[in-house]
Amino acid sequence: MAEPAAAGVSSLPREVREQLAELELELSEGDITQKGYEKKRAKLLAPYVPQPQGADPALQKESRTPMPVPAAAPASASSSSSSKFHRARSGGARDERYRSDIHTEAVQAALAKHKEQKMALPMPTKRRSTFVQSPADACTPPDTSSASEDEGSLRRQAALSAALHQSLQNAESWINRSIQGSSTSSSASSTLSHGEGKGTSGSLADVFANTRIENVSVPPDVTATTSCSSARPAAIDLPPAGIVKGMHKGSNRSSLMDTADGVPVSSRVSTKIQQLLNTLKRPKRPPLKEFFVDDFEEIVEVPQPDPNQPKPEGRQMMPVKGEPLGVVCNWPPALEAALQRWGTTQAKCPCLTALDVTGKPVYTLTYGKLWSRSLKLAYTLLNKLGTKNEPVLKPGDRVALVYPNNDPVMFMVAFYGCLLAEVIPVPIEVPLTRKDAGGQQIGFLLGSCGIALALTTEVCLKGLPKTQNGEIVQFKGWPRLKWVVTDSKYLSKSPKDWQPNISAAGTEPAYIEYKTSKEGSVMGVTVSRVAMLSHCQALSQACNYSEGETIVNVLDFKKDAGLWHGILTNVMNKLHTISVPYSVMKTCPLSWVQRVHAHKAKVALVKCRDLHWAMMAHRDQRDVSLSSLRMLIVTDGANPWSVSSCDAFLSLFQSHGLKPEAICPCATSPEAMTIAIRRPGVPGASLPGRAILSMNGLSFGVIRVNTEDKNSALTVQDVGHVMPGGMMCIVKPDGPPQLCKTDEIGEICVSSRAGGMMYYGLAGVTKNTFEGSLVFVVGKMDGLLTVSGRRHNADDIVATGLAVESIKTVYRGRIAVFSVSVFYDERIVVVAEQRPDASEEDSFQWMSRVLQAIDSIHQVGVYCLALVPANTLPKTPLGGIHISQTKQHFLEGSLHPCNILMCPHTCVTNLPKPRQKQPGVGPASVMVGNLVAGKRIAQASGRDLGQIEDNDLVKKHQFLTEVLQWRAQATPDHPLFLLLNAKGTTVCTATCLQLHKKAERIASVLCDKGHLNAGDNVVLLYPPGIELITAFYGCLYAGCIPVTVRPPHAQSLTATLPTVRMIVEVSKAACILTTQTLMRLLRSREAAAAVDVKTWPTIIDTDDLPRKRLAQIYKPPTPEMLAYLDFSVSTTGMLTGVKMSHAAVSGLCRAIKLQCELYSSRQIAICLDPYCGLGFVLWCLCSVYSGHQSILIPPMELESNLFLWLSTVSQYKIRDTFCSYSVMELCTKGLGNQVEMLKARGINLSCVRTCVVVAEERPRVALTHSFSKLFKDIGLSSRAVSTTFGSRVNVAICLQGTSGPDPTTVYVDLKSLRHDRVRLVERGAPQSLLLSESGKILPGVKVVIVNPETKGPLGDSHLGEIWVNSPHTASGYYTIYDNETLQADHFNTRLSFGDAAQTLWARTGYLGFVRRTELTAASGERHDALYVVGALDETLELRGLRYHPIDIETSVSRTHRSIAECAVFTWTNLLVVVVELCGCEQEALDLVPLVTNVVLEEHYLIVGVVVVVDPGVIPINSRGEKQRMHLRDSFLADQLDPIYVAYNM
Repeated sequence: MAEPAAAGVSSLPREVREQLAELELELSEGDITQKGYEKKRAKLLAPYVPQPQGADPALQKESRTPMPVPAAAPASASSSSSSKFHRARSGGARDERYRSDIHTEAVQAALAKHKEQKMALPMPTKRRSTFVQSPADACTPPDTSSASEDEGSLRRQAALSAALHQSLQNAESWINRSIQGSSTSSSASSTLSHGEGKGTSGSLADVFANTRIENVSVPPDVTATTSCSSARPAAIDLPPAGIVKGMHKGSNRSSLMDTADGVPVSSRVSTKIQQLLNTLKRPKRPPLKEFFVDDFEEIVEVPQPDPNQPKPEGRQMMPVKGEPLGVVCNWPPALEAALQRWGTTQAKCPCLTALDVTGKPVYTLTYGKLWSRSLKLAYTLLNKLGTKNEPVLKPGDRVALVYPNNDPVMFMVAFYGCLLAEVIPVPIEVPLTRKDAGGQQIGFLLGSCGIALALTTEVCLKGLPKTQNGEIVQFKGWPRLKWVVTDSKYLSKSPKDWQPNISAAGTEPAYIEYKTSKEGSVMGVTVSRVAMLSHCQALSQACNYSEGETIVNVLDFKKDAGLWHGILTNVMNKLHTISVPYSVMKTCPLSWVQRVHAHKAKVALVKCRDLHWAMMAHRDQRDVSLSSLRMLIVTDGANPWSVSSCDAFLSLFQSHGLKPEAICPCATSPEAMTIAIRRPGVPGASLPGRAILSMNGLSFGVIRVNTEDKNSALTVQDVGHVMPGGMMCIVKPDGPPQLCKTDEIGEICVSSRAGGMMYYGLAGVTKNTFEGSLVFVVGKMDGLLTVSGRRHNADDIVATGLAVESIKTVYRGRIAVFSVSVFYDERIVVVAEQRPDASEEDSFQWMSRVLQAIDSIHQVGVYCLALVPANTLPKTPLGGIHISQTKQHFLEGSLHPCNILMCPHTCVTNLPKPRQKQPGVGPASVMVGNLVAGKRIAQASGRDLGQIEDNDLVKKHQFLTEVLQWRAQATPDHPLFLLLNAKGTTVCTATCLQLHKKAERIASVLCDKGHLNAGDNVVLLYPPGIELITAFYGCLYAGCIPVTVRPPHAQSLTATLPTVRMIVEVSKAACILTTQTLMRLLRSREAAAAVDVKTWPTIIDTDDLPRKRLAQIYKPPTPEMLAYLDFSVSTTGMLTGVKMSHAAVSGLCRAIKLQCELYSSRQIAICLDPYCGLGFVLWCLCSVYSGHQSILIPPMELESNLFLWLSTVSQYKIRDTFCSYSVMELCTKGLGNQVEMLKARGINLSCVRTCVVVAEERPRVALTHSFSKLFKDIGLSSRAVSTTFGSRVNVAICLQGTSGPDPTTVYVDLKSLRHDRVRLVERGAPQSLLLSESGKILPGVKVVIVNPETKGPLGDSHLGEIWVNSPHTASGYYTIYDNETLQADHFNTRLSFGDAAQTLWARTGYLGFVRRTELTAASGERHDALYVVGALDETLELRGLRYHPIDIETSVSRTHRSIAECAVFTWTNLLVVVVELCGCEQEALDLVPLVTNVVLEEHYLIVGVVVVVDPGVIPINSRGEKQRMHLRDSFLADQLDPIYVAYNM
């Protein structure tokens, strides 16, 4: 709230402060509206506030919708309405105890400061169906941030969550408003949002198919405020060489118009990204230091310490001693002796009173009963559980005590029974479900203590979860336990002569108290009998207990102060404890105050929360008196909010007789027990110390009294003096223990007899000590977050979060803060439960304000802020948030947030500096450098064709048509092709003669029906099969140029037909050859909806051919004439056609024949798509050339019969088989768990010598390895699987073949690879990448590795573009207008200098490197291996480095089991990650932090946008390659229907 209050609230007169507190209370209980509250508050403050122009300060705030009022009570301060506590509480009243007025004001001031420069944060987009669940379960019990559910009731994981009724447009308009209202956002973004508001997108003129849109070549700088950015429009861009770009299957040429920033207006997504860019353009607050880059190892930027940071200046502190422990003559030698004394001499005295659910006393245990029952239990434990010779328990054994929180009597009897029997009790919580939060760790504690026995009550045992046959379930991680019921009726009375052994207290263990560490591990702190006794003595002296006093205990009696005061010191001093269980506190929050009043109790043990609850409900009880209290012990006095709780409670209850000096905060830890406690004061003495410290100073570990900046101050109160008989010092929390200076913060170490045995003298609490011996606590070590060398306290950050009007958003103040380690530093994560009725907009606004508030007050960035549905965070037994379990859920991706904001851009400031390329180093200098360094030029070649003896008759035929005619005469009945169907039966065969005859008939039809001339292009539209092959040779016989095209898919015509149409247009086809079914499809009404069917060229079906002989078979005049056109869509969405000459065809077939040793007696099996590249060559050409038999398996048949390919290979005893990655993946995923079934079917792959994957990408090592491993059991040799490498310019560069060394693999360093350098590392090295050789280079092929920019050859330690020279390189692109420059650049280019500069090379467009191996090639030389790393046009240039999308995708896919597939691309320098979610939609937001973390950790990149989509959304082509550009265009055109889009700040 913009409070220009001249004096802080603390300086207002007392009655005004009281009235303000009253107002606050009314607002929190819903007795007054927000507006009424603000009005009244303003009125009260008016006299003390200097008025600007007489305006009311409270009304200058932006007007807000009034709060929904749960109880519509009269809104006047005097009429204390009869609104019962209940109703207000369940209305989700604000958690007052966390709010100190000072803190709230600080937060409001910080936010007001931000309001001027309001951030236009893009709101995440969310699919409406996601997370719409039923409203919260009506029977959720009222709960505060650390209240528990009823112990008995199972925790209801209520089905919850925000019904996100408001649509995205709504969010949109809010964002637009915030942009327009923002003074700093750039004009581009404003025009963008206005434009969008007016709905221009629909009316823009269609961008015509062949318009060229020039792309700005320079990638835009995200941080500079320039307004140029290259957005690749989804229109088709036809570069001069007819590379039809941007036309993907199903891409819509939607109307797009570029705005000033080059952002297509029609896309909602891009508006968001634009806003994100605008927020990123603002200068980041912690200025980024200059980074340095080491040439070999990028070193993470270490933030330099701020020279102005505060440093400790005091002298070294002295250890502080407590007063000596007084010697009282009648103190017992052991605690058990005290029990014996009171139990026998004062048997009627009350010891412990238990309450029923309504808060009425239900049973009082006397000292006599406690003694006799404990004796019976001790006797039973030692003598009645086993046989005389084999007792189950022996003294010194450990036993679990499992008692509910509402049964202190049974617990006390069991505890003392164990002490008397000399067995060691380990009190734990009652397990409620098989998988309680932290239950597994408790199991670990039980296991490590060797516990086999658990004591419990009959009622509790009945309530434990059971299996179907009535046994108690095996709790997760627990050892097998035997349960013993300790109700009196089951115990045996001890014989007269049996006496327990009570010796003087020594160092033997008495009991074990468990503690949970920051990481969630549970440790048992062992307390010895002497420590237990001395601690009771010290507490008796410090609290001045006297016999017969009554104390009220609201704490958990199983551990910590509740156990020490209410169970142990109680017996020492014959006190009477009234135990108030939580279940009572929840129904009647005033119960403890009423008990103090009714029993005139002298001491009460509470936590801040109990003070807070009593304040909330105090109106129901006007007549309670607290005047009997001499000590109100506040056991969490070390918390940042304890000061304000104590103050508020005092101001409210002073009128009820509460004495100011009675409030005694204390600090405790399981290891050192009570560390310090404030002694009961003397009436009228000055009240104890306060310190207002600077949070900035604290974060640097020093104490500075805060003077200047009220916003970031922390008020702490002292927790009294060191315990009697103890000594304390403060040591530095890290490194070897050294004493701190007086103004430095450190960890408190305590030395006294009263401490745990296990970590002797180490208290897990951070403190600082001022002069004198008052102890001030600044926070627990457990809640310490160290970020970039500064320390922050989790509780302080929680308090800040709650001070930001959390009432609309946060469910009952439940906020967890912890840190996770990402990229060499701790990052702060804030998780809050969201109210079921919170609107999307409120939540988002609250989140952005919390980020600003934490940034202003703590000067630290929040890495991730997540909201989860109400009641879903794991709880501690008493209902607080189980922090370590929450952190574990966050890291595992099982928190299921319903809203999330990641801000890696602001808080990750230690990224290495972006790489600057060195200008001016020419290719010649690189070459000289390589020579000087002794590196060889990276080049390699296959066997020399000239030297190979080839006595083949085929050589005398220059053309494939001649070979076919020769085979039809020489071996007419030799079968060349067999086509199989899904059942594995042969549906069609073709012998040499049949193929020749059929080709002749097709050629004659082309001449007669089609009236075609030699050189005309003909599109072949056939399913994979033999018809396609006959049509191909028919075209060659007629002198036409065949163009094979994948037929459209009848089910998805709109997606597949435009591609067919485009190839027909681009190739200027004069005719289409196809089947009757496809012909009907092309002319159907559905097809007409997708394309203009009237303009198809002549369509001829080849189903019924006339038996007519061809007059003359065409023979090309020269081998350089065109044989066929090969069209394919690249992964970047470019459609390219390349020209294959007759010479290239013969050369290619010959190279494959030699490499694979193919001849007519051989059979090969092919399971590939036959439309382009090497797949087409193997399917249609090789058999005719080499005469071997090809068994053709259409890949789509595998969808109905996964076994088809492998069973064919086995049945025909195939030695060489070819497949695609999609086929291999189908078999790996589909048959992976059916290997036994394959064996049963008799499938055996031991015959396979080579199994080759045909690909134009980096070998997928993981897939080929898992395939080999899986099918090893059915005989597949591990050496058999290999890959090929081809590209558009040359379809077959590498192919493993039969002879020659096996494919090699290497591990390379990913960091060096980003710098275009190749550094080999050992297996298992961090940041290493496994690469496999892409088969052997074919005969007659030469490759060289070249720098794509300078065109100079590179050394073999560099990554560069692979250039190829071979007789079968394609002769150029097939284009509409023959543009020579691109042709020359891609097909006939020369190196800029060097020996090989005379050779003409073709550029493959792929990056790779050559390595000389230890193996020997066929020529006797050492073998040079070629490794392909990835396509050049797919690489991402980010931070000056080169990234391959597949590497980032591999990392992302590993992070969560629900990620089915992943693709990345960049847009205006932002990295966009799209993940397919195969789990339920609740998991969508879990992926956002995981994806961000892994990319940051492994690739040093910050993800800009995370898009979660349904499975199958990422487009994949027939070769199994991801179409990332297609995906990018769909994303920008907003066609993905994402489940969630997160914009990382």
